[in-house]
Amino acid sequence: MFFSDAGARPRTRETNPAERKKWVEVFKACDEDDKGYLSREDFKVAVVMLFGYKPSKIEVDAVMSPINPSTSGLSLEEFVNIVRKKKEAQLYRNEIRHIFTAFDVHYRGFLTLEDFKKAFRQVAPKLPERTVIEVFRMKQNEDRITV
Repeated sequence: MFFSDAGARPRTRETNPAERKKWVEVFKACDEDDKGYLSREDFKVAVVMLFGYKPSKIEVDAVMSPINPSTSGLSLEEFVNIVRKKKEAQLYRNEIRHIFTAFDVHYRGFLTLEDFKKAFRQVAPKLPERTVIEVFRMKQNEDRITV
C-alpha cells in the first residue's frame, strides 16, 4: 500500500518542483467540475495516472477515511502529501530490491544464511556473526530470505 513491508519507514525526501507540478496537474485534471477536491472516484483516476494501477477499495478507504466529512474529498495539499508518501514508499522498496539483488549473487531470488553472512562480512565486517545470524533468524524462520 503506502509503506514498505520491510518494517522500517521510508526516508523523507524533498519533493522537487517538477514532481509537485505534475501532481498538481493530475489533481486539476481529475478534479471533476473544479470542485477543489478529489472524490473517491477522482482519486482512483489520479492514482492510475500517476502510478499505473487502479487502487483497491481498501487502499481508497485508508486514504479517504481520515478526510473531514464536511469537505467530501481530498484537498490539493492532502493529495500532494499522500502522493509524496506513496512515492517515498515506492523508492524505498526499489532501494531494498536493489540491495537484495546485489547480495543475491547466484540469482536465485532468495538469500541463504551463507549468502547473508557473506554480504554482511562485506558491508559490516566488524559486526559479530552471532548478530547477523540472529537478524537472519528473526527475518525468516526458514533457511533463506526472499524479497
